[in-house]
Amino acid sequence: MTFFLLLGTGACLEPELPGPLIGSWGGEHLGLVASASGVTLEFDCATGSIPTAVVPDAAGKFSVAGFHSPGHGGPVHEDEEPVQVPARFDGVIRGDLLTISVTVTALATTLGPYTLVRGANPRVFKCL
Repeated sequence: MTFFLLLGTGACLEPELPGPLIGSWGGEHLGLVASASGVTLEFDCATGSIPTAVVPDAAGKFSVAGFHSPGHGGPVHEDEEPVQVPARFDGVIRGDLLTISVTVTALATTLGPYTLVRGANPRVFKCL
């Protein structure tokens, strides 16, 4: 009787690292749309942007620089330039849940945390 012993290639499998934050996420007072080129955020009375892809670490955490644009009541005028202030976006992804906080750097003010669900519609209320 002949026996064969199959040996592996010797290569270890690397743990799968999370890819970039992608898709639509919604929750109370915040919604965001993320792509490989950046993120747009819509708050109750503000907007935000992250000009690069957001790639969480192996624990699902991220901390990236971007911009926060406070809104105001009433209509937005055609020639109105939005105010953009530097901000830091810190978050963690656990499956289909994303928890995110925004620190407006110049004001040392933190907004959130907000809890968003992948694919859910945001519940955002605009300024009056």
